[in-house]
Amino acid sequence: MGLWAYFHLVAFRHSIFALPFALQGAWLAQRGVPAGSTLALVVGCAVSARTAAMGFNRLVDRRLDAANPRTAARELPQRRVSVRGAAAMVIAFSLCFVALAFALGPLCGALALPVLAVLFLYSFTKRFTWCSHLFLGLSLALAPLGAWLAVRGDFGGDMLLPILLALAVLCWVAGFDVLYSCQDVHFDRAQGLHSIPARFGVARALRLAAVLHAVVIVLLVLLWLRAELSWPFLASIALAAGLLTWEHRLVSPVDLSRLNLAFFTLNGWVGVLLFLGLAVDPAL
Repeated sequence: MGLWAYFHLVAFRHSIFALPFALQGAWLAQRGVPAGSTLALVVGCAVSARTAAMGFNRLVDRRLDAANPRTAARELPQRRVSVRGAAAMVIAFSLCFVALAFALGPLCGALALPVLAVLFLYSFTKRFTWCSHLFLGLSLALAPLGAWLAVRGDFGGDMLLPILLALAVLCWVAGFDVLYSCQDVHFDRAQGLHSIPARFGVARALRLAAVLHAVVIVLLVLLWLRAELSWPFLASIALAAGLLTWEHRLVSPVDLSRLNLAFFTLNGWVGVLLFLGLAVDPAL
C-alpha cells in the first residue's frame, strides 16, 4: 500500500486536467509537433509541478480534511502517509520541477520558483477569499503559458495565442471547481472558509459556473480564429461545449449526487478532446 498511498494522496491520475493544455501550448508554439526532448521535459514539468502542488495542498489542509466527513478518509488524516513523508514528496517533486525547467532553458528556469509560489499560494486562498476558485484556475492556466515558453525559449511569437488558451483554462477550472465546492458549502460556512457557494449560495454558484464555462467556449473560438486553425479544432470545441452543457445538466441546487461524474469524467474528456483536435488540425 505504501507507494500507492502516495499516488492516491496527490490523485496522480488527475494530471489529465493540466497535461493536455500544456501540450496544446507546446503545439501552438511549434505550429506542429515539438521536438521529442522538449516534449518530454514539458510533460515532466507539468506532472512534477502538479504533484508538488497537490501534495502541498494535502499537507496544508490535513486538519480540515480530517474534520470534513467527505475527506476524512484521505491518506494524511488516516495516517496511511506520514506528514514527514508527504513533505519529502513535495520537496522532491519541487526540485524535480525546477531542474527540468532549467533543462528547458534559462528563462523557464528563472520562472520555476515564481510558478511554484503561485501553485502553493492557492492552498491558502480559501482561508481569506471566495475567489479561491480563480486562483486554482490560474495555477493550471500557467501550464500552456509555460509550455509555449519552453518551446520558444522567449516571449516571442504571437503571445495572444497562449494567453487566450490560458484564460480559457482559468475559466474552465474555476467553473468546475465552483461546482465541486458546492458539496462542501455547509462545512465551509461552519469552518469560516471562503468559496463562491458558501458566499452566494449553491443556486447562484451553479449559474456562475455556467457563465464561466460559456466564456471558455468564446475564448476557444477566438483562439481558433486567431491561430487560423481548421475544422478539427473547431469540432473539438463543439464537442467540449456539449460535454460542459451535459455537465451542468447533471447537477442542480437540490441534487448534487452526480457531481463526481460531472467533475472527474466529463472534465477529463474536455482537455483530451481539445488536444486531439489541435494535434490533428491540418493548419498546424
